[in-house]
Amino acid sequence: MTSWFAPGRINLIGEHTDYNDGYVLPFALEVGCTATVSPAPGADGWTVRSAQQPDPVDVRRSGLADADLAGVPDWSRYVLGALWLLTDRGVDVPPLDVGVDSDVPSGAGLSSSAALVCSVVRAVDDHLGLGLDDAALFALTRDVENDAVGAPTGGMDQLVSLRGEAGRALFCDMRSHETRSVPLDLAGNGLAVLVADTRAPHRHSDGEYGARRSGCEEAARRLGVAALRDVTADDLDAALGRLDDDELRRYVRHVVTEDDRVLSVVELLDAGRLADVGPLLTASHRSMRDDFRITVPEVDTAVDTLLGSGALGARMTGGGFGGCVIGLVPEADVDAAGEAVRRAFADAGFAEPDLFTAEPSPGAHPLAGR
Repeated sequence: MTSWFAPGRINLIGEHTDYNDGYVLPFALEVGCTATVSPAPGADGWTVRSAQQPDPVDVRRSGLADADLAGVPDWSRYVLGALWLLTDRGVDVPPLDVGVDSDVPSGAGLSSSAALVCSVVRAVDDHLGLGLDDAALFALTRDVENDAVGAPTGGMDQLVSLRGEAGRALFCDMRSHETRSVPLDLAGNGLAVLVADTRAPHRHSDGEYGARRSGCEEAARRLGVAALRDVTADDLDAALGRLDDDELRRYVRHVVTEDDRVLSVVELLDAGRLADVGPLLTASHRSMRDDFRITVPEVDTAVDTLLGSGALGARMTGGGFGGCVIGLVPEADVDAAGEAVRRAFADAGFAEPDLFTAEPSPGAHPLAGR
């Protein structure tokens, strides 16, 4: 029996830049998913089970091309995807029993899916003794979400779930997939990241996320660049002048300015100026709201309330259309800011939000006693 834990994540800044070959700055959370892989002697297929689902799923061993995707629940594809893809790549995956147990809130924008996929991939790799290196592990986890699940994510969530470090954010170049840890000493600066789960759920496989991605790809094609990452802040005005589609112009403006904000935040954190990143977080939210148009009333209310309650900066985090908001808040103001958000939601008739603070935590790791 082999057990691995992989965390969810908060994205400090850098939204919808990952699939544009740009820059992101997430950090791993304390919450995550545990995957336990056991041999299944006497069986001739794979069984996957989840502590959050009522029934196990039994399937025959196969590659993805031969898998009965319509015959399995959506959640099980995140687990089975690794087994299907490894089989397609020539690995003789034996009969296995794979169990998962997650405490990442589903639909909150904290990447419960990446925690699930990364814990399964690490546990299967360890159990089978495959010895996959960092690049191969990342590629497999991303392919599970893109190919087996059909979610067009760009890979940021998997990178930080695999490579996160305690006390540090992870600066990711999504073109090269090179990463570097960046200091994020919240307590040492008397600050906290307050997370408000608005309980307005989102799903990456829904059409709006895919529409933004295809729009960005079309804009890059019209501009003659490989990806929007290749348009710099200095080039932005000229690039916008070459587009006659207002929607594509908005997408380009968000991605280019967001990449620039990520680089500025990294520079400030490297210099030990954590408090100074607040205005950049807020500017990121306004760009998501006005240019990319992926916010909803719940997240806008949470951001506005946090900013009015002492937060140095606040923004939606995650793919959009719901999920979580983060605020960079002085530790002394956390309780009051959280209560202000609760009151604002009650006054607006929204569901009660879940509020908690987040600390940068370790990435995927084996569990003792496995």
